Amino acid sequence: MVSRENYHLVKAHLKYLREVEQLSAASLQRYWFWLKHLLLWAGETPLSKAPGIRPVFPAYISALSGRRGEAGLAGISQKKIITTARRLFLWTKTMGYRGYAQIPAAWIDTLRPARFNISNDEHIFITLEETIQLVTFPVDPQDLALRRDQAAAAMLFLSGARSSAFTSLSIQVVDIKARCLYQWPDLGVKTKNRKKATTFLLPIPKLLEVVEAWDDVVRTELPPTAPWYATIYNRWGEQKLMENSPGENRNQMLIKRLRRLFAAAGLAYKSAHKFRHGHAVYGLQHARTMADYKAVSMNLLHHDIEVTDSLYAPILSDEVRERIAGLSPMSTAQPKDELISFVSSLSNAELSKIMMTIADRLAS
Repeated sequence: MVSRENYHLVKAHLKYLREVEQLSAASLQRYWFWLKHLLLWAGETPLSKAPGIRPVFPAYISALSGRRGEAGLAGISQKKIITTARRLFLWTKTMGYRGYAQIPAAWIDTLRPARFNISNDEHIFITLEETIQLVTFPVDPQDLALRRDQAAAAMLFLSGARSSAFTSLSIQVVDIKARCLYQWPDLGVKTKNRKKATTFLLPIPKLLEVVEAWDDVVRTELPPTAPWYATIYNRWGEQKLMENSPGENRNQMLIKRLRRLFAAAGLAYKSAHKFRHGHAVYGLQHARTMADYKAVSMNLLHHDIEVTDSLYAPILSDEVRERIAGLSPMSTAQPKDELISFVSSLSNAELSKIMMTIADRLAS
């Protein structure tokens, strides 16, 4: 049985997400699906007493069977379910719901998926070196399609934009001189949950050169409302830019074209979303203060820094270990091994906080 009180709490949370945070109907449906697991876990126990429920929520989720009865839910599914539950508990405290103020913040912080449940694929990202290789190998100047694809790779890394937003960018929302994108749904950009933001490009000259060159081409031949990732008409080997608006399958076309680009550059294929990961990792690695860290989070259109932390702490954990191990010279191998062992035992949240502390101290 599911507690009626818990059911109404979840529905109130979904209403808040719809009316205040303006989530789309599709997003709300996903949130409802994920939160059902929380209701089933708690049963008839009020969620205000969640810290006392056993097994704990992450352990309960990790023990669930996947589709068709396979062992365990996919790592990404576990992450979504647990982080959504965590978001709900944070919301109850913020809104001052009766009975939830006494839930310790430390307990809410434990609502994180186990590291071993996250697949290696979720830790993959495209490095700056790989991106430079993609966009700088020689291309026939007459091959507009391949030049466009190189510019796409550069822009995806520089901006960190999702593929759906990137493929819906019109020329008018791209301001290369100011190094920014106007990711505004009212200008036709398809952002997640219709978030509106002006985001900025990383200051990487080799990639900016490629983006600027393509920007000059499309601005010369197409109107401002035409797609920046323009459609190209190919007939008898002659290529011509078209001002057609992107269709429903534009993302699929981007995938096909990126596969060709990776093959031409002699690299193993990685999806468009891995450029977003690469943007985030590059930004966080170069962050020197908490303000820098927050700026990277905002540029990714995350609603708060906790989302950035939960997504990218696992990816950055190896770098944190290296930084910790190198904080002071080691006279013997044994202490160093002990330190590495200790750092390896830390949670992703602890590693992320340590990394931000190191960045602050390096900047002071």
